[in-house]
Amino acid sequence: MEPKSQDWHRADIKSALEKRGITLRDLSRQAGLSPDSLRNVFTRSWPRAER
Repeated sequence: MEPKSQDWHRADIKSALEKRGITLRDLSRQAGLSPDSLRNVFTRSWPRAER
């Protein structure tokens, strides 16, 4: 049986992006989404953006 993966805390996600010199807005644009789309994954489930 494989261990269940655990979701990252929002602060961990933001800091990992910051370390790479990228913002959530940049990542949204790169994925072909509107600039503020990915910030929604912190408050609601959105499987398309969680890939």
